[in-house]
Amino acid sequence: MGALLDSLAAGFEGDASRRALLDEVLRDGLPQRAESWKYTSLRQLERRSFAQAQAVAIDAALLAAIPAPRIVFVNGHFDAASSDLSALPAGIEAGPLSRLLQGDDPRAVNFLERRYQRIDEPFARLNAAFAREGAVIRVDAGVQVASPLHIVHVGAPQDGGDAAWHLRHFIELREGASLQLVEHELAAGEHAHLGNAMLHAHVARGARLSHVRVQDAAARASLFARTDAVLAGDAGYARTDLELGAALSRHELNVRLEGDGASLQADGVLLADGRRHVDTRLGIEHLARDSRCNLTWRGLAGQRGRAVFHGGITIHPGADGTEADLSNKNLLLSNEAEVDTQPVLVINADEVKAAHGATVGQLDATALFYLRSRGLPEPQARALLTGAFCREVLNAISDDTTRALADAALGRALAKLGA
Repeated sequence: MGALLDSLAAGFEGDASRRALLDEVLRDGLPQRAESWKYTSLRQLERRSFAQAQAVAIDAALLAAIPAPRIVFVNGHFDAASSDLSALPAGIEAGPLSRLLQGDDPRAVNFLERRYQRIDEPFARLNAAFAREGAVIRVDAGVQVASPLHIVHVGAPQDGGDAAWHLRHFIELREGASLQLVEHELAAGEHAHLGNAMLHAHVARGARLSHVRVQDAAARASLFARTDAVLAGDAGYARTDLELGAALSRHELNVRLEGDGASLQADGVLLADGRRHVDTRLGIEHLARDSRCNLTWRGLAGQRGRAVFHGGITIHPGADGTEADLSNKNLLLSNEAEVDTQPVLVINADEVKAAHGATVGQLDATALFYLRSRGLPEPQARALLTGAFCREVLNAISDDTTRALADAALGRALAKLGA
């Protein structure tokens, strides 16, 4: 075992069942040669030690731009003082996982029983062993929630050095329901903590889930996030991801379109500057007839940053009538930056429309010349072109306030990049 797993095991506090899960990870270790980790090395992280995360107070001003209703976690702990769920309408239940674990209804937390066996999913396995906190949100059938609900993760410096935390979220939309969900990853000061979060989304027949995730963590943080979503017949899932912060980050988005007519729109931006390593891995499975996915991802790599993207779409036998489209375009903004992109399309059904493509290049010299010929200085012209390249993915965000929040975060990140 490396220092990472040793330090996590030293702080373990759980029952025998969870201890067995942890022991399996300790036996297998972190993946070193797994194909799914080919472009993201864990060797440096494996040598680091992490203490248990502490609950710390944060400045209320950090959340001033994030309206209620919101549920806030600081260093992996529920922050009741910063949370505000008072404006939730009838027909929606939302609260921290820790409260449900104190109740007497095991069915309320049965999503925690999911197990992970593969050696290439170490952080899901660690999450299953450690997570006792997160957001649990359930929307009753037919309920349309108008105001976005915000889940906020805040990393804050704490005594004792670098810390690790594990969060597990569960989102359930029953038949015909709708919800707008916004996830924020923020920093309340510089730190080098390790965050490990999983989110399960169950979207029932005819339900609609809109999901925006803005990852703007501390510059030295390490983040591992995984989203597992299941869509029933005629369900819709639309999400936008902005990967803007952290030294090392990886997000795995797994979506199963299990019902006829289910649809997925998933767009995102990966921004790798400095020495940042940003990794996104999509695993989209079409299992029913007439389902659709449209995936638009943009990557930027500047200075010595590295952006990694894997876009996997599998159309299973019997999923006739599927329409699937993946576009991954990337810009290299320096000679030392790197982009690794893997579009993968597997078709095992007839009568489908599917396309995928990826490009890696530099800013269009003709467009840059045109702007400069109209009097724009080169830095301003580059910033204009780069901003337009990224902001295309924001068009899918329907809520004006949420789109403004996302646009502001992207603008700040591009300014740091010098773009």
